[in-house]
Amino acid sequence: MSTGNARSDASGTTSVENVDMKLEVVVVPVSDVDRAKEFYGRLGWRLDQTPPGVVQYTPHGSGCSVQFGPDLTSAAPGSANSYLIVSDVQAARKALVAAGVEVGETFHLGPDGPVDGPDPERRSYFSRATFRDPDGNTWLLQEITTRLPGRIEAGPTSYGSASDLASALRRAADAHDKHEKRTGETDPNWPDWYAAYLVSEQTGTEPPQ
Repeated sequence: MSTGNARSDASGTTSVENVDMKLEVVVVPVSDVDRAKEFYGRLGWRLDQTPPGVVQYTPHGSGCSVQFGPDLTSAAPGSANSYLIVSDVQAARKALVAAGVEVGETFHLGPDGPVDGPDPERRSYFSRATFRDPDGNTWLLQEITTRLPGRIEAGPTSYGSASDLASALRRAADAHDKHEKRTGETDPNWPDWYAAYLVSEQTGTEPPQ
């Protein structure tokens, strides 16, 4: 029997940690499907074709979708807590507010708890903001530009959308400008430098110097 993308260990036995599993859908408990459709549509998320009784939206650039419907879950409406990863929490918050979504102020994690405003160093995983759907399900925006080591497997890297790639290229351009100022020389091999920088962000490896 085929195991798809599963890989075998040295003994030839497929081990569970080698079975590729990609998160596809998160079910959100809501009390009013039509009201939820209006809200999630306002976020600019894509409405997908689904069987009757199932509503599915996919955030821009996401490989995972959310579903809701009258018979999908017994969880209490408003009990869900989920994370949305963004490359710029300030820009994401501004866009959501412009779309009529009530979003809390940006904050970051300090040694003694939450602190107002984004992280001064804009470190990945630190800057956040939250909003809720009409039922009270909580969505936390978390700014991530560089993954911690080991969070993304080494190998092919990809970006979920053109805007995500554009943000990464802007960060690479800024880092490369600093690189040229440190060396005092124009770098003719900037495409290679950019490529190494982009890969390092996704895999958490050491960026080029």
